[in-house]
Amino acid sequence: MIKETLNSKLYILVVIGIVSAFGPFVTDFYLPALPVLAGYFDTTASLVQLSLTFSMVGLAVGQLVIGPLSDKYGRKKPLMASLVLFCISTIGCLYASDIYVFIFFRLLQGLSGAGGVVISKSIATDLYEGRELTRFFSMLSSVQGIAPVCAPVLGGVLLEVTDWKGIFWILVLIGILLIMALAFFKESLNNEQQQHCGVFATFRNYIPVFQNAQFMRYVLVQAFAMGVMFTYIAASPFIFQEHFNMSPLAYSLCFGANAIAIMLGSLMVSLFHDATGALRVGSIGFGIMSLFVAAALFFSTSVWPVELSLFVFMLCLGIILPSSTTLALDLERKNSGNASALLGFLMFLFGGVLSPLTGLGNMLYTTGIIIVACCIGTWFCNHIATCLLYTSDAADE
Repeated sequence: MIKETLNSKLYILVVIGIVSAFGPFVTDFYLPALPVLAGYFDTTASLVQLSLTFSMVGLAVGQLVIGPLSDKYGRKKPLMASLVLFCISTIGCLYASDIYVFIFFRLLQGLSGAGGVVISKSIATDLYEGRELTRFFSMLSSVQGIAPVCAPVLGGVLLEVTDWKGIFWILVLIGILLIMALAFFKESLNNEQQQHCGVFATFRNYIPVFQNAQFMRYVLVQAFAMGVMFTYIAASPFIFQEHFNMSPLAYSLCFGANAIAIMLGSLMVSLFHDATGALRVGSIGFGIMSLFVAAALFFSTSVWPVELSLFVFMLCLGIILPSSTTLALDLERKNSGNASALLGFLMFLFGGVLSPLTGLGNMLYTTGIIIVACCIGTWFCNHIATCLLYTSDAADE
């Protein structure tokens, strides 16, 4: 049942879509400026890269904190507070006296950016059910999937006309505009639906969510899938530019094409009868295409087999993300904030753990192996979830 008018739906989709992509966008937007930052702070590349690690840690941990708070205090207040904190922490980055202060404010940026990631999913769960929820998540996931892929490209373009501080001032401006837009946003969680227990009791609601085995299977489906995404983001610059000797512009075009594939896959979910069918098709295609991607990485002397297989591969990823999100959160409507937080935390945890592994040994081999392993994990978790779902339905009949 839809609780909003068509005009309100469009407003919600645009604003919440931007907010949901804000955290990943913030994490990756300044990546092209990392070498410049090393010179600016007169420090090592590893310390500058640590600012990226800390922002991802903040993005993961922040969801565990903000999610339960949104179940208790509603969606709007925690979201507005996180955006205010984001603007403050971004200004802190701009005026950081050394790399350690900069890393601290990057951690705060990640913590505050987590609000949009976790609360956007909860808002969708508040407002929609069934196929409408699947359709909304398909559009939301198309934005979320594109953000971490396109952010470095846009950051590189901006560096042609400004410096790293210009990038961060643009982030401040985006944060202020989002605060202004959310001022008109109506609270999506009714007072009757809010958790009226104490704050610490709200956090204890993680226990029943974590004990929901079917929910955790769908969470693991998405975690393995996003492990592939972060592996691709970490390895692709080296594979395309160093191994296949592509120019930065040509690499950006391939990056952009794969982002479009994710968006198209997410939009295709609404064509399926239900999210279960979409996830089954997506996970099977994901597994099959992982073998083609790995084979292309292992044996191809040309970039085209790699890029073509990656395009179809990312199309399948686009199908998996919204369908797995829908199936997971539909099981935990009463604790949607906690559920969204746990979903987001494991997603970024997998990404943070797997992406550095691509640098071990021959990057072509390690990337291919990680991709295949993650796709097997995606298919296996969904297969178990689907079998149990059909068994439960048969028992009910």
